[in-house]
Amino acid sequence: MRTSLLTVLFLAVLAAGASAQEPDLRPMTTDDGLNMVRVSNPLLSPDGRWVLYQQSQLDWKENKRKNVYYMAPAGGGEAFQYIGEAGGSDPQFSPDGKYLSFKREAEKKQQLFLMRTGGGEAVQLTEQKTSIGDHKWASDSRSIFFVADEPKSEEEEKRHKDGYDAIIVDEGPNGQQAGSWSNIWVIGIEDKEEQKLTDDEHLIGDFDVAPDGRRILFTARTENRRNQRNLSEIFLLDISDSTKTRLTDNRSPENEVLWGPDGSQFLFLAPGNSDWDLRQGKIWILNLETGDVRSVSDAFEGRISDPVWTPDGHTILFTGRHRTNSNVFSVDARSGTLEQLTDVIGSVSVGSYSTDRSVMAYTFQDFDTPPDIFTSPTRQVEPTRITHANPWVDSTLALARAEVVQWESSDGLEIEGILVLPADYERGTRMPLLLHVHGGPAGAFTNIFRYSYHVWAGLGYAQLLPNVRGSSGYSDEFLRGNMNDIGGGDYQDLMTGVDYVIEQGYVEPDTLGIRGWSYGGILGGWTITQTNRFRGASLGAMVSDWTSEYGPGFNHDVRLWYIGGTPWENPEAFRQMSALTHVANVYIKFPREPHGFREPRHQRTRDIEEIKWIQKYVRGIDWTPWEREDDAEKKEEIEEEKDTSPDRVGTSRKH
Repeated sequence: MRTSLLTVLFLAVLAAGASAQEPDLRPMTTDDGLNMVRVSNPLLSPDGRWVLYQQSQLDWKENKRKNVYYMAPAGGGEAFQYIGEAGGSDPQFSPDGKYLSFKREAEKKQQLFLMRTGGGEAVQLTEQKTSIGDHKWASDSRSIFFVADEPKSEEEEKRHKDGYDAIIVDEGPNGQQAGSWSNIWVIGIEDKEEQKLTDDEHLIGDFDVAPDGRRILFTARTENRRNQRNLSEIFLLDISDSTKTRLTDNRSPENEVLWGPDGSQFLFLAPGNSDWDLRQGKIWILNLETGDVRSVSDAFEGRISDPVWTPDGHTILFTGRHRTNSNVFSVDARSGTLEQLTDVIGSVSVGSYSTDRSVMAYTFQDFDTPPDIFTSPTRQVEPTRITHANPWVDSTLALARAEVVQWESSDGLEIEGILVLPADYERGTRMPLLLHVHGGPAGAFTNIFRYSYHVWAGLGYAQLLPNVRGSSGYSDEFLRGNMNDIGGGDYQDLMTGVDYVIEQGYVEPDTLGIRGWSYGGILGGWTITQTNRFRGASLGAMVSDWTSEYGPGFNHDVRLWYIGGTPWENPEAFRQMSALTHVANVYIKFPREPHGFREPRHQRTRDIEEIKWIQKYVRGIDWTPWEREDDAEKKEEIEEEKDTSPDRVGTSRKH
């Protein structure tokens, strides 16, 4: 596939270049990145003839991104807007292709809506008191199953109002709140009658309806604490008599349950089949007749997502990330034989397949190619481009160059990372370095398009993105490499990576900066307490004191794997691994923002302030931010108002 896909993209660039003279390319700005159109979530019609996808564009006036859905022929052709201006989320075709269901807000709750694919207005199906979660069609296209949270009873509402809603924290960490119980419902699309199928104190995760429509598989946990997802187990519900059978009891977090075509077995993802181990998810198959459970994906080394059965039940398709690239794979459900179906240097993410699995719709991107949507035969890969969301990028921007590099860490372990250089970099030139630290700890830097790297490159920085020990997408042994050692080997991986790019002649050793978010902020904060090599740092969403984080935080893995025990059982380790610093700093608070950012204006402020900080302390530059066109227009309007104001006019007349 690599050759075919790259040929398509290369021809697109040639076509753009043929219609104009060689353009003067300029560096990318933060505003360029924020203003890019995003396309995602391609959904094929059951027959594979049409693809529905989401397009997102920033609206500065409303300070949010607006999502619009488009439908296009899967074989290529003009797209047209679908669903309507009111929008929606989580669209799904009925198995017969006659309907499209989706979620839309109604009276501040997410409800199910339905529209005919042949045309017509969307109608509201559900009238739930709480928001709808996941939903699935019955195989006969006559009903829809869905999950909804349980509303609080009058007594619970009163207790909450009166303040009798304390959450007991024992050994924690519980997080700040308990979750709401949820149940499975079904609604007929003709009579709109809603029926509650479960009535338990469960937090339901994934579910799937059997091909015969008589049974439901679902994952759930009976503890509603924020940090106990490892207690999720698989249950089987017989719809006819509401009998519920527990199928697993292993304290390992199962998810993505999916019935096999004949209803005798199902697959699920889990790191193991016993206790919750620090491993990447594997594909398991459970035979309902024998009770046998086996892993079929052991031959794959990396991170697995989005598995689906083929209609004959002999093969499972999935997206797999190995090291920095993601591709499509198939595995034999009986033998475990693995086959790679695509071979791209970049990232393929399948959104959906046709019912017979002969066609797939996916997004493709790499480091200097923004995401776009393609379709292709699944086996004989021949990509058809569906979108070209940002055609102006090729003709306007000088994007950064990137290459994967390897180096040896302090203990001899091979570490991999991505080296990013400006578009006009000349070999032998030493540049300031910005060291990025990823989140997780089990995150990873991958071959995808991120506008911030191109912005930093345009400002004249070399950048190193190390996949330190503990990163996902490699072996399970590598994933466990920082167990009870955060700030140990992974810190050495960072430092030896910096040494490598200096030795290779890319970097000026006296102009180093570091940035990170979440665990990247944690390890970055630790790093600047262990060395004075960095002249500037920008760290966000970090933990500087693990003991104070223990109760209210969501870092359940800290107790299990990365430090071990509790602050009162293992106080010295919690203290030693906390990066309390005494350096001068500036703290910027962004109201309403969770762990990540949602509001575009906040995103822009964050990016601009971070650049100003790094420019000042790494390079000694008082940097002037880019001015948005809207901001410039507002300034002109203000000046015009001043010139024509009564006071200003009166003053002019006196002279």
